[in-house]
Amino acid sequence: MDLREHIRDVPDFPKPGIVFKDITPLLVAPAAFDEAVLRLAEYARPLGVELIVAAEARGFIFGGALARELGVGFVPARKPGKLPHETVSVRYGLEYGLDELQLHADALSGGTRVLIHDDVLATGGTAKAKVDLVEQLGGEVAGCAFVVELEFLRARDTLLAGYDVHALVSYAEER
Repeated sequence: MDLREHIRDVPDFPKPGIVFKDITPLLVAPAAFDEAVLRLAEYARPLGVELIVAAEARGFIFGGALARELGVGFVPARKPGKLPHETVSVRYGLEYGLDELQLHADALSGGTRVLIHDDVLATGGTAKAKVDLVEQLGGEVAGCAFVVELEFLRARDTLLAGYDVHALVSYAEER
């Protein structure tokens, strides 16, 4: 199945000049969604991960499904004020501003093997923030898995250099 057929371009979102890769059509198509989760699991299974860490919004959708498919735990990375217990946090840059993510301080312990997940790898700010949070808590990042990668932004070579990065669909240039 060609997952690209289920990803649409939305020009000038969230601001002029950005072409947003919308995975909503993939979520609406049960066979495509299932295929994406199975392919992510195929990548993650040999890594021996114990937890999936994903950020709120679309990352939660795939992260939860992937955790269930692998039979491992799921840790939500959330924006400030959304987690009810003691947290650790990190601020990071996005392609269109600054943001912050938090994990519960007791979400994982030293040596826990973690898969970082998100729907799209763009500049890498959100993914690197999750990596930093996991490492703050003593976890080991076993890999980083994405549905879509915008290769032309080179996050794999900059912010995520040294980490195992996998994407189901890659775009070499913006269109």
